[in-house]
Amino acid sequence: MPEFDLSALMQQAQAMQEKLKKLQEEAAAKTVDADAGGGMVRVTADGSMRLRRVTIDPALLAANDKEMLEDLIVVAANEALSRAQALMAEELGKAAPFPGLKLPGLFGGD
Repeated sequence: MPEFDLSALMQQAQAMQEKLKKLQEEAAAKTVDADAGGGMVRVTADGSMRLRRVTIDPALLAANDKEMLEDLIVVAANEALSRAQALMAEELGKAAPFPGLKLPGLFGGD
């Protein structure tokens, strides 16, 4: 019967943890864009789920429609965050033991 090597298992776990941390840092540095209202509102988010920029077309500001502006910002921000979440799941999926395997709730699997 082969001997169980706890030390080797701990080293592998530590290496996997370091790889995950590196992938998270790389994903956090990447950005995604989303827009609403035909591009009148554009939102940029990063892989750490933070909004980086909101750009509003001056024509939308000139329309002086506060409710529409608020709605478009919400739509664009939610889409940007959704894309950032997908980006993070994709990046972390690269660290999965079997990259093609989709496990529910793990590494972004459905």
